[in-house]
Amino acid sequence: MSDELTERQAFLVLNALPNIGPITLNRLLDELGGDPREIFRTERRRLEGVKGVGSVISATLAGWREHFDLAREEARLAQSGADFLTGRDPAYPKLLREISDPPITLYRKGHYDFSQPCIAIIGSRRTTLYGQATAKKLGAELARLGFCVVSGLARGIDTAAHEGALSVGGKTAAVLGNGIDLVYPPENLQLYRKIEESGAVLSEFPFGRRADRQSFAMRNRIVAGMCEATIVVESDVDGGAMITARFAGEQGRLLFAVPGRIDQSTSAGCHQLIRDGATLLTSVDDVLGELNYLDGLRPSPIPAKPGTPEGTPANLTADEAKVFACFAGGALLTPDALAEQTGLTAARISAVLMMLELKRAVAKRVDGAFEARS
Repeated sequence: MSDELTERQAFLVLNALPNIGPITLNRLLDELGGDPREIFRTERRRLEGVKGVGSVISATLAGWREHFDLAREEARLAQSGADFLTGRDPAYPKLLREISDPPITLYRKGHYDFSQPCIAIIGSRRTTLYGQATAKKLGAELARLGFCVVSGLARGIDTAAHEGALSVGGKTAAVLGNGIDLVYPPENLQLYRKIEESGAVLSEFPFGRRADRQSFAMRNRIVAGMCEATIVVESDVDGGAMITARFAGEQGRLLFAVPGRIDQSTSAGCHQLIRDGATLLTSVDDVLGELNYLDGLRPSPIPAKPGTPEGTPANLTADEAKVFACFAGGALLTPDALAEQTGLTAARISAVLMMLELKRAVAKRVDGAFEARS
């Protein structure tokens, strides 16, 4: 009966069985030549000779039909529009293959193939306005540079990071701590759908699996493992982001932390990370300065739209393009001068300048005037 499984079906079954972690599954695959079907064809005594495999796991493998409904899972995949990736698929995140316990299967909604380097932006669910604005700005700037922004779809910093990337038409990926058919928190349903449309939603868990303390920790190792660097924006000393930061350190990834107020508990974790050796981050330039890419690994910035004048940043609204055009020839302009030239209200100019700063199109000088970034 086990011979009836295709290779991809065998991967699906193994990924969903209880009591078997990814480390044990990867050991079994290594021991048996990498073909997941061999695990179901092999005698229990041979299986139990693999480190970490005892009688409970061998019995679970032998009686897998009692634990997992493969036909129902395949039907759910077809109905949901999701697919799944194994470590052999080109779209499987390249860096994730290198960690000690990579998921053998990733469910995916959306078609982003992780062809560009990824950077994680994570932090507290209970955040400040400063933290949200910082995460959104970093997400937008990194996405405009061509990075895929990775986070966990949680409230607070995660949400802001995803929204920042989407605001400039960039790529972002959400890694879930539950089945890919469940949206948590529920108020992020629209965000989930936007990420699915232009990026990817990932989970290693089968349909219907609800989140718990263990699944969130497993999710965090994926977030860190698939990324070149992890940025912690705000976190308590015992927050979930600190677990992701620990994984990043163990996996040899770059780790950054954004400083905050010394009287804010939401910054205490970041300050601890900086004290323990994480790189203090004040802008994306700090990330770029630490990354040392080999040829072909540097991401490609988001291209300008057809018909956009040379030197104009991508993804500008009509008002943003009108204001940005005023800086032609290296002009230095105050908000009042811009309002006079464009006919926009002072309030509108202020909002547009904020977005142009976010998109790294203009910079504010110490004298209060603005100039285009070179």
